[in-house]
Amino acid sequence: MSALYTMTIGGRPVAGSETFPVENPATGAPFASAPDCTRDELDAAVAAARAALPGWRSMGIEARRKALGAMAAVIMEHADELSRLLTQEQGKPHADATADVMGGAFWLSESAKHELPERVIEDTPEHKVVTRYGPVGVVAAIVPWNFPIILAAFKLGPALLAGNTIVLKPAPTTPLTTLRIGELCRAVLPAGVLNVISGSDRLGPWLTAHPGIDKISFTGSTATGKRVMESAAKDLKRVTLELGGNDAAIVMPDIDVAAMAEQLFWAAFRNAGQICIATKRMYVHKDIYEPLKEALIAYARTVRVGDGSQQGTQIGPVQNKAQYQRVLDLIADAKAKGYKFLIGGEKSEGPGYFVPITILDNPPEDARIVQEEQFGPVLPLMSFENLDDVIDRANDTAYGLGASIWSADIARAEALAARLEAGTVWINESQTLSPHAPFGGHKHSGIGVEGGEEGLLEFCQAQTVFVRRGAPQA
Repeated sequence: MSALYTMTIGGRPVAGSETFPVENPATGAPFASAPDCTRDELDAAVAAARAALPGWRSMGIEARRKALGAMAAVIMEHADELSRLLTQEQGKPHADATADVMGGAFWLSESAKHELPERVIEDTPEHKVVTRYGPVGVVAAIVPWNFPIILAAFKLGPALLAGNTIVLKPAPTTPLTTLRIGELCRAVLPAGVLNVISGSDRLGPWLTAHPGIDKISFTGSTATGKRVMESAAKDLKRVTLELGGNDAAIVMPDIDVAAMAEQLFWAAFRNAGQICIATKRMYVHKDIYEPLKEALIAYARTVRVGDGSQQGTQIGPVQNKAQYQRVLDLIADAKAKGYKFLIGGEKSEGPGYFVPITILDNPPEDARIVQEEQFGPVLPLMSFENLDDVIDRANDTAYGLGASIWSADIARAEALAARLEAGTVWINESQTLSPHAPFGGHKHSGIGVEGGEEGLLEFCQAQTVFVRRGAPQA
């Protein structure tokens, strides 16, 4: 295969001296190739970002705001092309791929509306103290394979608005759509402001250890996040880490089961369960456990799993072979332990990394499928009776990314939310995020936040200026 996609380094196309294959997860077969960035090419990308930094920083926020709008516009203009390519490499249905692409454009546009704060700490006739915020420098933005475009925009929008320059690295299993966006953005950004590189597994450690990087913004697994933080410590690089989750849903007995079953299903199974904030454990009150269980099974039987490029597909394959094998291993462990399967649990026949919708019935709390993040279309249902008990069970995890509560009693749900150890809690919805609200994890689910003013300041460094008014004293 020839490399049809190019990296963007210093505003120019770089085909790369080496390439690697990119698979379609619906078939398990390679369909394209991408540049496999070498150390020299990485050095060039970091140098280009460094060279572009003074000019980009000095342009002023209004010019950077306009550039973000132009990025969003060029993505929207090519949304159909980008969405179809994303389905090929990621596997998600075309409608979901379009939502990822358009969501990225939306996030860029909304991030452009933020303001860099200037805080007056003291202002008297004798003394003035002001804190301002400027860019950190060159940012390494490392993006996972589950939502390659919108999760890139989480980083690009605030980092660029703050005046940083960027080296963007997509996951090795989903590089193509990001590379294509890099190609498109050459026309709307000054050279070197956004450098897009792709590579095999060797590239991530090279990038995080590179001495020319000032800040790393990483989204991915907790295990990899720990390695990123270890690498960053050598040069005291700043880090924002959005890591794994084992999000609990608590379903109270006062919900309308028939009305809520579909929404509860998609809270767990959207994007084949490959969402850090998807419901990974569902605790259902004993009074409605049986009817909700039956409603979820009945709805699951209506959902079409298949190739995301085919009309009518609602859930695509697991994105890559390694994750596919991990999900199958968790299913095999549950079978070996004798846990009850309500639906699914069988390996799909034929090509591709397909896992059928799988729901388990009341596995024990110490089961791997309860304790670990499955990141696939597998959901354990567990019954509860006591509120204190279910809060303890929901919090009994190393993770703390998200959680949800489903109840007709909003006041009680809000009181329960305050007791959950999670960065985001949803009540009667799931997975809603905003460019204007901070999003981040507790415990092993991350460090720092994305979104809102707090997320913008993650890409800034503070400078406080003290001014003694009047003539200098002798």
